Amino acid sequence: MLGLVKIRVCKGINLPVRDSTSSDPYVAITMADQRVKTSVKKNSCNPVWNEELTVALQDPNIPIVLSVYDKDTFTGDDKMGVAEIDINPYLKVLKRGLQDLPNGVKVDRVQPSKDNCLASESCIVWENGKMIQDMILRLRDVECGEVEVQIEMIPKCLPK
Repeated sequence: MLGLVKIRVCKGINLPVRDSTSSDPYVAITMADQRVKTSVKKNSCNPVWNEELTVALQDPNIPIVLSVYDKDTFTGDDKMGVAEIDINPYLKVLKRGLQDLPNGVKVDRVQPSKDNCLASESCIVWENGKMIQDMILRLRDVECGEVEVQIEMIPKCLPK
């Protein structure tokens, strides 16, 4: 194991309607055989979760997949979109071994591209003695929707 990835699922933005006038969304994070999920937020297309989910990072090449679902009582849950969290830019910054930086220093920036799910520039920042990355992920396979997350890693050891 390389370490633990803490993913703070902050909020959903303009998520699609899957019930008559709204949705009951929750987020599931999967990585290989691991699956963790947030609570369900009733009747909201702009839910606020602020929930921290943790997965063990075994291989940085295995994608961390964020899926949003609409909770249904009597039928299967409806998929509301999917995005991948690319942890490799964050790992590259961690490998630099930077420490004791002034609070709020932007160490690196990741631009949106066709190869990632970023909706806007994502900054990797030294904050309160740790490296964090805030990102707004554009959901794929859906008409609209974004999810704001923050990642942090508690490394066991870094890959060479």
